[in-house]
Parts: sequence; C-alpha cells; structure tokens
Amino acid sequence: MADEPFEMHEPLYRYRHRVIYGDTDSGGVVYYANYLRYFEAARTEFMRERAFSYKEIEQQGFILPVVECHVRYKASAKYDDLLLIETCLLEVKSRTCRFNYRIIRENDGKMLVRGYTTHAVVDINGRLTKFPAMVLGALREHSLDVP
Repeated sequence: MADEPFEMHEPLYRYRHRVIYGDTDSGGVVYYANYLRYFEAARTEFMRERAFSYKEIEQQGFILPVVECHVRYKASAKYDDLLLIETCLLEVKSRTCRFNYRIIRENDGKMLVRGYTTHAVVDINGRLTKFPAMVLGALREHSLDVP
C-alpha cells in the first residue's frame, strides 16, 4: 500500500512535543490514541500561526470538527522521547479541509507515525456550512491546492 494519502509538502509546520509518562501504557510506549492528540496540538498551532486560532473561528460562529481521520503506525514512541510533529494543509474546499501529519522521533530521525484528519465547517447549531471568506482565504495561502 503506497503512502500517497500521507504526502507532505511545504510549507510544513513543525511542532515539538516531549512524551510524558501519562501518555504511555504499561509497556512504556505511547498509547495509540495519543497520536491523535499530538496531531491536534500541531494543527492548533499551525492554525494559530498561519491563519486564525480556533478561538477566533469559534467567535465567528463556526467550528471545525474532525469528520475523518487515519493513522498509520510505523514504530513506537516511548516515555521522554522528543517528537517532531510535522503538519501541512493538503487541501481546502469551501466546506472542508484536510491536514496531513508526520511524527518523527528527533534523537534518531525515525518516522513513527503518518496520518491525516479531515474537518468540516459547521455552524453553532451543527449544520454544515461554508468557511467564512477570510478564513478560507487564509487557509488557501498554505494549502497545496491553491486555486
């Protein structure tokens, strides 16, 4: 199976995270669901730096829930590992966007995890809607599918 769904492109956002003990299971490795939390932390900072913070988007009456996610595990992270989570915005459509991720262990450069999340734009009542024009424009500046 090819890694095409996980393609990465510039501009990449790079976020560092040190694995805390509470992120690990009884075997001392990162519990599998925590990688989605790492994706979220990196995506949140990507948005804050390159477009609008989630708080600013919510203040406009919109939220961006995850409607699809995929994670491919290649190797395990362990307690105290320093991780580099790379994030890119693969595509932005009028009602959705998709982020791709790659998690690398910094001390040896080993790629541990690849994945993506797709987000829909919904209003405060949970109805699918379109991105506000300013948000859409800011996101498209950083996506691969620039119109």
